[in-house]
Amino acid sequence: MTSLSTSALDESISAAHTGSEWVDRSAYPFESKCLGLSAGAVHYVDEGPADGGKATLLMLHGNPTWSFLYRHLVRGLRDEYRCVALDYLGFGLSERPSDFSYRPEDHAAVVEEFVDELGLEDVVLVVQDWGGPIGLSYALDHPKNVAGVVVMNTWMWPVTDDPHFARFSRLLGGRIGRELCERYDLFTRVVMPMGFADRSKFTKAAREQYRMANQGDRTGTGVFPQAIVGSQAWLSSLWERRDHIADIPARLIWGMDDGAFRPAELRTFEGLFEDSSTVRLYGVGHYVQEEFGSDLVPLVRDFLEEL
Repeated sequence: MTSLSTSALDESISAAHTGSEWVDRSAYPFESKCLGLSAGAVHYVDEGPADGGKATLLMLHGNPTWSFLYRHLVRGLRDEYRCVALDYLGFGLSERPSDFSYRPEDHAAVVEEFVDELGLEDVVLVVQDWGGPIGLSYALDHPKNVAGVVVMNTWMWPVTDDPHFARFSRLLGGRIGRELCERYDLFTRVVMPMGFADRSKFTKAAREQYRMANQGDRTGTGVFPQAIVGSQAWLSSLWERRDHIADIPARLIWGMDDGAFRPAELRTFEGLFEDSSTVRLYGVGHYVQEEFGSDLVPLVRDFLEEL
């Protein structure tokens, strides 16, 4: 299960359960749990009925967020569904191992081990931003264990030849951009607010939760932009196997005013999934879970009831 020493694992579990003083437990009123995996200790929340509920949702975040992003969905769905949301290594309350690569393909391996260790079955993946390729990588490798997917503003194919993505990757993933992300938290302080169509929806209290989560080692936040181009081979391998998940039921929920993932990316997913339904959210940007908030709950619940 884990290569961590007993003392290191105990320390990580203790830190996760007590959280940190900055965590707003009124907004994030969930029991923190910690699982020691091969690469490090992963913090997660696991909420829902004692009998396991109607279905198990696995919620995967992007950059520079953590499981706090899914607080509205967890609170709104845990009455009937098991809601599991983890923090990638290097994000949120998870460990920040000095010897971990923080590349998306290695995050995907951690997620796979996480699912195996918890024994999650017939999962419904809820993905956004880097959660898309990371989560759909699991679906491609284990399509029989994925009952459905909820996809929000993301992708899962190589974009090196697309100037829209290549420019961003060179700018933020280059030496100077990465230093600004890792030393000065550029992604959380500047890039994240720019992802909102209505910045008033990004409250000061919520912004503080993301800023404080990235107050330590920000290597994970710095690696992701470079990986847009740097992980081309892995992204290509995902797209080459896309037929493996084409028949999985999908609900596509798309912020239509996202400067990162455009209607073109939405159309690609619509062409991929044979059994899909689309909800277009106009006036909503990249961070759908924040900007649409609790209004997202019925959109996901309706899909779950259809499964």
